[in-house]
Amino acid sequence: MKKLIKRLWFQVILGMILGVCFGLLLSPSAFALVSSETAFKIAPWIALIGNIFLALIKMIVIPLVLSSIILGITSAKSVEILRKMGLIIAPYFIFSTLFAVTLGIIITNLINPGSYISSNLINQISIVNVEVEKEVQNISIPDLIVDLIPVSLAKAELSGNILAFVILAIFAGVALINLKEEQSKPLIDLAKSLQAFSMKIVEWAMKLAPYAVFGLICSITIKIGFDAISSMLMYVFTVILGLFLVLCFYLSIVYLVSKMKPMEFLEKIKEVQLMAFSTSSSAAVMPLSIKTAEEKLNISPSISKFVIPLGSTINMDGTAIYQACAAIFLAQVFAIELSFFELFILAITTVGASIGTPSIPGVGIVILATIL
Repeated sequence: MKKLIKRLWFQVILGMILGVCFGLLLSPSAFALVSSETAFKIAPWIALIGNIFLALIKMIVIPLVLSSIILGITSAKSVEILRKMGLIIAPYFIFSTLFAVTLGIIITNLINPGSYISSNLINQISIVNVEVEKEVQNISIPDLIVDLIPVSLAKAELSGNILAFVILAIFAGVALINLKEEQSKPLIDLAKSLQAFSMKIVEWAMKLAPYAVFGLICSITIKIGFDAISSMLMYVFTVILGLFLVLCFYLSIVYLVSKMKPMEFLEKIKEVQLMAFSTSSSAAVMPLSIKTAEEKLNISPSISKFVIPLGSTINMDGTAIYQACAAIFLAQVFAIELSFFELFILAITTVGASIGTPSIPGVGIVILATIL
């Protein structure tokens, strides 16, 4: 039992359960042990340690992404090996994201969760006509491609554009692998030091993870209670079903490529899955993903340190399926018919948006607004 308690995944699960229970006790729409005013004042303080945890991850994610991708590329040792890896990874990322979006569109249309929302709840939503001024910029596709190159890193950091730093790291890694060893060694050594520094900060942050999970889940439970959840159960079921089907798709690929049985694979990555689920951040789980890939799945560091930071930034299939489901669900709630062409545009837009979504929690809502 003592060994179990020391396991990070067990502590995270315990934090999640206690967070929900404690949140329901304080929530005005559940057991309401305290007044609603007091509960809403307590919630930010309970979430404090969770927000500190996420702030630490946000603080360190850019140096971690930069150093990991640079070291991943340079450890390939050969431009030819790197080219082969890129020709496999890029199509896979796009295909898997497109698969997730298409799956989300299909199951949401089949289940039709919008029809399960009561008319009373819809009537409570006040729609106010607000005049919005928006500057429309006619940007061509060539201009969009040029804009991918990070001209201003300060601007990219302020806007949370992790993709800009991924592209910078790829350029840096490819340039270093083409230099002579005596020319590239100082910068590679710097990247190693930067990664070690980043991992040490992450190691400290991970000690807060169970308490962070408790605080964040307790805080959100206080705010939404049971009523909001129960009225959205069919939508929640639709998204979870979509995520489960995507997981089955991944497990099929793992079995076909490595012959590893699904349960064996899930056993080895359980800590990564729990941490990702509880923090809603691929950036937060990235160091643990790299460690698990290398130590439990025996993946080469040259692959793990290149693919995982890249994938955690531009291969967000969970975000993609959620955004597709949410967009169609809202259309169903307000009885808006979407044509096949509009669904096709939605799919392409969602794929593009998921690639550009920063790997930190809560940003998916902002991206969803763009898709809508």
